Amino acid sequence: MPNIQYFLGGNTPLGFYSLYHQLSDPTKHQAVYILKGGAGCGKSSLMRRVGQKAQQAGYEVVEVPCSGDPGSLDAVILPQLGAAVVDGTAPHVVEPACAGVVERYVDLSHFYNWKELQPLKDSILAATHQCSACYKRVYRCLGAAGELLGDVRDRVSSDWLTQKLARRARGIIARELKPVAATPGEETQGFLSAVTHQGSLTLWETVEGQADRVYELWDSYGLAHDLLAPILSAALATGHRVLACPDPMAPDRLAHLIFPDLSLAFVTSNSHTPWPHHPFRRLRLDAMVDREVYRASRPRLRFAQKVAQALVDQAIDGLRQAKEAHDVLEGYYNPHVDFDGVYQVADQVAQDILSLPQ
Repeated sequence: MPNIQYFLGGNTPLGFYSLYHQLSDPTKHQAVYILKGGAGCGKSSLMRRVGQKAQQAGYEVVEVPCSGDPGSLDAVILPQLGAAVVDGTAPHVVEPACAGVVERYVDLSHFYNWKELQPLKDSILAATHQCSACYKRVYRCLGAAGELLGDVRDRVSSDWLTQKLARRARGIIARELKPVAATPGEETQGFLSAVTHQGSLTLWETVEGQADRVYELWDSYGLAHDLLAPILSAALATGHRVLACPDPMAPDRLAHLIFPDLSLAFVTSNSHTPWPHHPFRRLRLDAMVDREVYRASRPRLRFAQKVAQALVDQAIDGLRQAKEAHDVLEGYYNPHVDFDGVYQVADQVAQDILSLPQ
């Protein structure tokens, strides 16, 4: 089965932007396990073990990495079983909508050795404070970068460009999105791209695993949303299933769309995160910008983009420092966690999920 991953939260100019509320929809899920517990208590290990057992049983598994540390998991989703296991601690708190029927809490703090941890209190508090301070810096930098990128977008936008993108969208809709159902389609939201301690990362493997035909939208100015928004609206009106992916630097705007049932995707690409393959079609959105507008604004655009990238780089550096502080924190906790007990809970959760009716 294809490797499907996307983020349900992102480090953005607005702070941490959460899409985890989608896991609180009891009409789409029959079992959601919400994990509680502090750093290093085995939440990611439990989710990875459940995911492995589900894959071994032949089920599709969607992994939700942590946007701060993509090597760690924040959730696993089993779409065929309507089930999920999620880290329900801050900043991605998940509240139950149908507690005791759909959502169930799993408290992993039981597996801490409290007596052994007591002498480490001051060290744990210091590492926690350091991690929190790093994130404050991250969001200040991303906020400033977001303002500059918004200015870039405003400088190149025009009614003429909007109309041109709308015409191109109508052509794509007519060619690609034939009606498949009289009922509305289904939209899932997830970040395909994220600002992480590893840099600005896009999970291209998720596109590769679900789409043979990829429209690459080469976009240096944040214009893709104006092409993608009408495509998304038309897709939902004609009964299609779609993964809609916001832009982490402007989370109210779209960056990518994936249509698994059509083996079709639209991805935003640029010099920082280029699509790594030959696309089905490439649309150069940069070339659609009015030449006079571009010439008049070129020095300002270059300055704003350069400074915005420097600010994003500073945010990435802050995320690296936050990761280091969190690793120190986990290093305090890990030796004092009963991981055998955690894995026993993981096996029980997996058994309960795999016994759910399809």
